[in-house]
Amino acid sequence: MKNTEFVKYVNKLIEERKPFAIATVVKIEGSSLGKPGFKSIIDSEGRIIYGTLGGVCPESAVSAYAIEAIKTNQPKLIKVFLEETEKALISTLKSRSEDEVHVETFCGGTMHIYIEPYLPPKRLIIIGQGGKDDVEDNLVKLGKLLDFEVIVIDHMPILTEQPDVLITDLNFDLDKFNFNKDDAVIVLTKGSRDIPVLATLLNKDVFFIGLVASSKRAQHDISILKEKGFTEEQLKRLHTPVGIDIGAITPAEIALSILAEIIALRNGKHYPHKE
Repeated sequence: MKNTEFVKYVNKLIEERKPFAIATVVKIEGSSLGKPGFKSIIDSEGRIIYGTLGGVCPESAVSAYAIEAIKTNQPKLIKVFLEETEKALISTLKSRSEDEVHVETFCGGTMHIYIEPYLPPKRLIIIGQGGKDDVEDNLVKLGKLLDFEVIVIDHMPILTEQPDVLITDLNFDLDKFNFNKDDAVIVLTKGSRDIPVLATLLNKDVFFIGLVASSKRAQHDISILKEKGFTEEQLKRLHTPVGIDIGAITPAEIALSILAEIIALRNGKHYPHKE
């Protein structure tokens, strides 16, 4: 396997923001076509994109584990026993470990395979109103610190740290933006553009929509959205006033409370919310 080709395939998947796993033979015992260092790149559907582990038998066994590793974002070390048909069947019935798999083949050896998932970074999308906004600035800083890919859509931001992507088109059409279902979107439009921005977002399949606003303005926006035909079910997706109740006062603390809510929700945790 050429290392340059391997890296090329990995980089392509990263650029396309596609999840994948790398399976590596780390140890063998007995007879095996696969040798330590053999690698395969496996996509989220269990298909081998590039490389080999030493043949169809071990590769077919690893695919299901790769899919699970990608879903859970947890690496896994498995043992693949390459056995004759009758022995493989008996061993499968007797096996008590989820990390062992018995494959029908005549090799007779055992392979230890490490599976490491690679997922694209979660995206934090900040929609600003232009000008100086210390909450926006701190969201960018903290978002990058927490390994989000930070995207700012703001025609005239004043930031002390640059986001990963900056869209400054004054008349940018949000409908043209390629939102992902894992995206967390924070709206900092300060009133004048709340409704058109929220109306667009509520029709998108995104993980989180948060509006930075006072309780009074938030309720005003919600009432207008109801008049426009948005249902209670749709409006439940809107987190406003956004942020966990940590008594935040400063812009940095407000940004922290917002990101804490996103992380808590992603991890299925309960938290005190702002009223």
